[in-house]
Amino acid sequence: MNDRQWTYLSDMDGVLVREEHLVPGADEFLAELRSNGIGFLVLTNNSIYTPRDLRARLLRTGLDIPEESIWTSALATAKFLSAQRPNGSAFVIGEAGLTTALHEVGYVLTERDPDYVVLGETRTYSFSAITRAIRLIEGGARFIATNPDATGPSLEGSMPATGSVAALIEKATGRSPYYVGKPNPLMMRSALRRLGAHSESTLMIGDRMDTDVHSGIEAGLQTILVLTGISTRESAERYPYRPTVVIDSVADLIGRTRDPFGEG
Repeated sequence: MNDRQWTYLSDMDGVLVREEHLVPGADEFLAELRSNGIGFLVLTNNSIYTPRDLRARLLRTGLDIPEESIWTSALATAKFLSAQRPNGSAFVIGEAGLTTALHEVGYVLTERDPDYVVLGETRTYSFSAITRAIRLIEGGARFIATNPDATGPSLEGSMPATGSVAALIEKATGRSPYYVGKPNPLMMRSALRRLGAHSESTLMIGDRMDTDVHSGIEAGLQTILVLTGISTRESAERYPYRPTVVIDSVADLIGRTRDPFGEG
């Protein structure tokens, strides 16, 4: 395993940044990937922002990541829908990250007889929009959600996210959504195709056992859990699966990105 040329997938929040601040060493880690010619993508389940938006946000923290190196659940969802039903139509609850991604693959956004109801993240969920989504699903529209995260962070504390609103719609309609984002390994596989990489030589770095490590394992990747986000060494032991390795932060990979599973 140590002789491979690795490709890196990395979660963003909790791995590279935390609460709008740079995780110490993340900039050096990414600089080393570039200097070693190692391919990488930064992944996020957040569907609110476009890659351009996220690039600007990361620049403010001190990370310079090009748009083409950012892969979101919105992009993965658009890619999936385009493959399933090219040039289709959708009623969307979400923001620019999702609507832009769907427009770019040729989708029409409509409230009249759409092929899909697509639920993503938004700062303000509208009761009327949720009601409309319920009625469209009852009328035959297929139900897609960008990711199953039940809550998201805010300065005031937790707030309901896509998974919670999806549960409301599911309860009202009796129809379960198909989730595209992590922990669905589909998001990992779409990222691999984006990079032209193979699962056997790709690793996933994440801070959550239930999404990052779970989806990495199911996609056949090696996995690295960092302790700068949600999961701890203690909580990781409660899961029936384990990451390949657990490290304190991505700073521990500096100087060893070519051989991340070696002894030094």
